[in-house]
Amino acid sequence: MRRKIIGVVCVAIVVSILGAAYGQSGASPYTKWERGLSADGGFFPICVWLQSPRNARKYKEAGINTYIGLWKGPTAEQLAELKRAGMKVICGQNKVGLVHIDDPTIVGWMHGDEPDNAQSLGQGKGYGPPIQPEKIIEDYKRIAAADPSRPVVLNLGQGVAWDGWHGRGVRTNHPEDYAEYVKGCDIASFDIYPAAHSRPAVAGKLWYVAGGVERLVKWTEGRKVVWNCIECTRINNPKAKATPHQVRCEVWMSIVHGSMGLIYFVHEWQPRFNESALLSDAAMLSEVTAINKQIAALAPVINSPTVEGLVAVTSSNSDVPIAVMAKRYAGAIYIFAVSMRGAETTATFAMQGINGRGAVEVLSEDRRINGKDGVFNDMFKAWDVHLYLLEK
Repeated sequence: MRRKIIGVVCVAIVVSILGAAYGQSGASPYTKWERGLSADGGFFPICVWLQSPRNARKYKEAGINTYIGLWKGPTAEQLAELKRAGMKVICGQNKVGLVHIDDPTIVGWMHGDEPDNAQSLGQGKGYGPPIQPEKIIEDYKRIAAADPSRPVVLNLGQGVAWDGWHGRGVRTNHPEDYAEYVKGCDIASFDIYPAAHSRPAVAGKLWYVAGGVERLVKWTEGRKVVWNCIECTRINNPKAKATPHQVRCEVWMSIVHGSMGLIYFVHEWQPRFNESALLSDAAMLSEVTAINKQIAALAPVINSPTVEGLVAVTSSNSDVPIAVMAKRYAGAIYIFAVSMRGAETTATFAMQGINGRGAVEVLSEDRRINGKDGVFNDMFKAWDVHLYLLEK
C-alpha cells in the first residue's frame, strides 16, 4: 500500500510541475454554467449516488467531490449538512432547491432515475411503459428555464449498453430511443453492473461498461457531457461482486472510451441492506480512494484533448483487445491503456514521430520500460490497467 500511495503522490507532483498554469485555461466542459460544476481544467467529477449527507466527510476523504441525488430531497437540512462537509450536490429541482437557488452547494439538477425503464404502476399493480423521451425533453426545458445557470443530468438504465434488457418492458430491443432521450439533458449518464450481474448475457463481461459509454458519446454526437456509474458492492447478488481490481478496470475503461465523470453506486441489498456498503468494505474503500486520488492528480491530462492516431496498439492474444487513449500535455505524452478481457496478453505500443531510445514510466507502479523509436511492450494480466508517461 505504501508504494501505491507514493506513486499517486508522484503523479500529482509531476502534473503540478508540468501544468502549474493550467487553471481556467484547461479543457473543461462545464464553462457554460455559471453556478454549475467547477470549470477548472483540473477538476474531474467523482460522484456517489443517493447517499445520506451524514457520510459526506467520509466520502470526501475517499476522493469523492459530488453527491448526486438526495433521498426525499433536497431539504434545507440536507443542504446545510453537505455545506458543512464541503460537498457539492446534484439534486432534484423541488421547491426547496429553488429557494436555495443561490446556494453554491447545488451544482446541478437531475431528472428522476432511469426513465427509460418500465415504470411502476404502484405496489402490486405491475409495470407500465418507460417514460417517453418527449416527456424528458419537456421536463428538461422546464428545469433549464427555471435555472439556466446549472446543468441538468439524466441517468439512464442498462438498456444503454444492453439491448436485451427486459426491464425496459415494451421498449426492450429499441436502442433508437436513446438518441431522443439524450436531447433532454446536458449531462447523459447510465448504469450497468456486469461483475454483480445475474444474467449470463452480461455477467462478468466488464466491457459492457465501455460499450455503454461509447454509445452515449455516439448518441450525443459528442456534443454533450457523458458520465457513467461504477459498481463497487454486491448490489443484489449474494454470490458475486466486483473485485477492487475490476473496479479500477471499469473506471479506466470508462475514461478511455469517453466518460468525463464517474458515479459510484454503493448500495447493497445482499446479504442485508446497507446504504453505504462501500464505507464498510475496507479493501474496496482503499482501492476506490487510491483510484480517485490518481484521477484527481491526472485530471488536467484527462481533460485535455485526446490525440487520435498518436499511438497504435497490438495484442499478442487476439481474444484480449487493449483499449488506449493518448494525450499530449505540457510537453509530455500520456497513454492510458486497459485490458478489455479477463485473460493475459502482451501489448505492443507504437507511437508516431518518436525516434531514439527512451524510458517509459508506468505511473503508480514504480517501474519503467525501455522503448525504442516510440515502440515498447508491456504485459497485461486479466483486467489490467497501465498508465504510461513519456517525457520528451
